[in-house]
Amino acid sequence: MSADQQLASFGNHLIVGVSGTTLSDEDKRALSELKPVGVIFFAKNFLDGVPYEVWLQSFRELHRQIREYTERDLMFFTLDHEGGRVVRTPLPITRFPHAVLLRSHSQEVAKATGIELKSLGINLSWSPVADIYSNPQNPVIGFRAFSNTPASTAEAVCEYYQGLKASGIVGSAKHFPGHGDTSKDSHLELPVLNLTLEDLRQRELIPFKALIEAQIPIMMTAHILFPQIDPDWPATLSAAILKNILREELGFEGVVVSDDLDMKAVSDMFMQQGTVARAFNAGCDLFIVSRNIHSSSMERTYQIAADFAEALNQGSLAESVVVAARNRIEKLLATTPQYDVEMLDKKVFLQHAELAIACTF
Repeated sequence: MSADQQLASFGNHLIVGVSGTTLSDEDKRALSELKPVGVIFFAKNFLDGVPYEVWLQSFRELHRQIREYTERDLMFFTLDHEGGRVVRTPLPITRFPHAVLLRSHSQEVAKATGIELKSLGINLSWSPVADIYSNPQNPVIGFRAFSNTPASTAEAVCEYYQGLKASGIVGSAKHFPGHGDTSKDSHLELPVLNLTLEDLRQRELIPFKALIEAQIPIMMTAHILFPQIDPDWPATLSAAILKNILREELGFEGVVVSDDLDMKAVSDMFMQQGTVARAFNAGCDLFIVSRNIHSSSMERTYQIAADFAEALNQGSLAESVVVAARNRIEKLLATTPQYDVEMLDKKVFLQHAELAIACTF
């Protein structure tokens, strides 16, 4: 396999961000050369302060160009779209409240959210948050969690996932094995949680286990160090967590995706040779490089892809590990619907607005 083919091979495991409302020359080159299996969108990818039909047409063209340059018929078009403070899209896309306020409306809200995401050509939502609101001082999760108890969180996340599924959207549980008890923000630094495996079994793992039983197809890792379980590596790079707990103990057979590699908790690690191989060997299949936090440059993305190619050449990453990961991704992609970008009727947004209001009473 040539060097170019090895770089493109990493694209089978890459979800990447693009720079703005239109593709830059750098975007076009990366999409053509790396051919990522998916993209992740942020607020910077939508025109704001303009009428719905104007920003939607702009986004439709961006969507079309991404397909053109990647030359992929099947792709993951993804978005962090939880409600509350995690909403990237302009109005009139509905602002549903934080997950903690959804309560008995979880499934209904997810169905409505799915309808709106489909209209944007989105087929994969990075939700639900399966973390437990166990630490009121948590700067990154907090109200994004559905509840402060394992049982009620498990019930709500399963209802939310079923709602997404009913609308034709692929759901992804996050952040395994649990981000709810941290007091640090992994966007800024590496959180450390001194929980034992038994602690996780009694609390954090319960919602994830429920989602696995409900057959959720994707599990997103947490960039958190659990020194009582693995003193050396955060969950994203830990075989003790991803293989021993997630795969073997909980029986998860789907796709394991990293949280954003641009987050400061792990961004420096992934600039070090051999880190990608460690992540694959630990159990990661798919990697997000958002280009939304660290830098707008594609340089880091290419550097990670080059580390992947070097690991294959040196033998620190076995081809069989990569093939198994790619097979899991392709199996999911084959059943993931592909949607066009289409305008929704005003009546749909009015109904969803009433639902959003109902959640707060």
